[in-house]
Amino acid sequence: MLIVGLTGGIASGKTTVSDMFAARGVPIVDADIAARQVVEPGQPGLAELTTAFGRDILNDDGSLNRRALRQRVFARQEDRARLESILHPLIRDRILQDLEATRAGGAPYVLLVAPLLLEGGLARIVDRVLVIDTPREVQIERVMARDNCSQREAEAILAAQMSREERLARADDVIVNAGAVDDLAVEVERLHRQYLELAAQKP
Repeated sequence: MLIVGLTGGIASGKTTVSDMFAARGVPIVDADIAARQVVEPGQPGLAELTTAFGRDILNDDGSLNRRALRQRVFARQEDRARLESILHPLIRDRILQDLEATRAGGAPYVLLVAPLLLEGGLARIVDRVLVIDTPREVQIERVMARDNCSQREAEAILAAQMSREERLARADDVIVNAGAVDDLAVEVERLHRQYLELAAQKP
C-alpha cells in the first residue's frame, strides 16, 4: 500500500484537500484525530500533560483546554519541546495502528494528513510528501478568522512552524491553494490518478 503524507502550514487547506481525496474513495488517516484521541480524559497522554504543565490546562470537566495549552507552549520554546516529547510518540503509535488497519482493508493507497509530518518525523513512514502551499498573508487571515485570535497570535503560530520554503523543498508533490476550489479539484484528480499508478507499481 502506498502511503502519501499530506501536510502544509496552519490554515493552508489540508482538510479541504483531504476531503476531496476521501470523496474519491481514498482512506484518510488524520494525525489531528489521533492527537485528540491520545489526550482524551482517562488517556495517559492527558495525565502526562497535566503533570508537566499543571491543572490550568484543563477545563472544569477535566478535558483538555487546548487554547490554554497553546498559549502556554507558544510562549516558551522549552515548554513546546516538552509538549512534543510527550505527545509525538503517543500520536505516532496511534497513527501506525490506524495505518495497519487501513492496510488490512486492501486500499491501493492511503492519505496520512499530518500538520507536523516533516517536523515530527512522520515523513519516514510515508512514500511521498504532498504539500498544500498557501501564501503567508492568506494563512494569517484564515487563522485570525478561524481561531478568533489577534494577528500577533497568528504570526506566532506560523513562526513556530517549519518555514514555507523548507516545507516546499521537501515536497514530492505540491498543490497551491490560493484560488478557487475548482482549481484544487483539478489538482486532486491529477494526483489521485498518479498515486493509483504508483500504488500499482509498488511491490
